[in-house]
Amino acid sequence: MANVTREDAARFAQLGAATLGESGGHPMAARVKAAWQGARISAPAFPVTCAAGDNLAIHVAVAEAPPSCVLVASVGNEPERGYWGEVLTTGAQARKLAGLVIDGGVRDVSALEAHGFAVFSSMIALRGATKQHPGRVGGQAVVGDVVVHEGDWIVADADGVTVVPAERLADVLAAGQEREAKERWYFEELRAGRTTVDLLKLDTKPITRD
Repeated sequence: MANVTREDAARFAQLGAATLGESGGHPMAARVKAAWQGARISAPAFPVTCAAGDNLAIHVAVAEAPPSCVLVASVGNEPERGYWGEVLTTGAQARKLAGLVIDGGVRDVSALEAHGFAVFSSMIALRGATKQHPGRVGGQAVVGDVVVHEGDWIVADADGVTVVPAERLADVLAAGQEREAKERWYFEELRAGRTTVDLLKLDTKPITRD
């Protein structure tokens, strides 16, 4: 797993998915978003690959994933199933898991919010999944059009989900902090009356003025 201090985990969360996605992280497809308002994750990834329509691998991952990890699950070409709900949430919290990112459906959303368990999914779906087909836990999985390796860092919030490769954690954190500082300067300059056209040195020649 990624060697990240509690302070660094908090710094990743504070910078947020959008800033880190512009600083060397890999943003997931926009379809993967918070299942309930206010959900946030900053934790190492534990990948899960399910057979289409089946969540056996997710049940195994809840039982075997290290504490404080976020499960990052691929469900193949049948996303419209409720692969996750309140039962798995209760088990995951007892195992001290940090959350779930899944490119597929979840259900019991009000209960997930009541539990305060952070879930990011591509849809809400009622129909349940089977629990009998082969899958894989650990290693890597393709989720939200991004290859996620075990130990990569996941930052998820209202803007979406960004994956920070484990081997680039320090570089992306430094780039994110630099970008944040630059944006603070932008805000000061904009409040003072400058424009984004000026600050970003934009070429306005392609714009037609009537």
